[in-house]
Amino acid sequence: MRKITEIIIHCSATPAGRHFTVHDLDCWHRARGFNSIGYHFVIYLDSTIHPGRPVDDIGAHCLGHNAHSIGVCYIGGLDADTLEPTDTRTPEQRIALRELIAKLQEQYPGATVHGHNEFADKACPCFRVQTEL
Repeated sequence: MRKITEIIIHCSATPAGRHFTVHDLDCWHRARGFNSIGYHFVIYLDSTIHPGRPVDDIGAHCLGHNAHSIGVCYIGGLDADTLEPTDTRTPEQRIALRELIAKLQEQYPGATVHGHNEFADKACPCFRVQTEL
């Protein structure tokens, strides 16, 4: 079992209100050369949480942090009209994310929570994780 010290939050960088699935993300990541989806969990627009890569497997979501982290992605992150980065989480996604983080922190005591943008020059996850979670 891997030692998990970080939980890293991502967005799928897809337009607000458009439904995408774990399968979609898996296809995109495989096209980029990954062996499967890079995230361990994906939160759909309707707040359902879906497994991605098995938690026991090292993720492919944050360079330099994959070996000891869990990647959580919510569907969205881009304004539907301008395609600019923005917090597009539905109220249901916000609740599901908080609940998933609480569960993961219970399973992995001491794991800290971060936005992808804390480790990379990206807008992802398009909200300030440190002030909200």
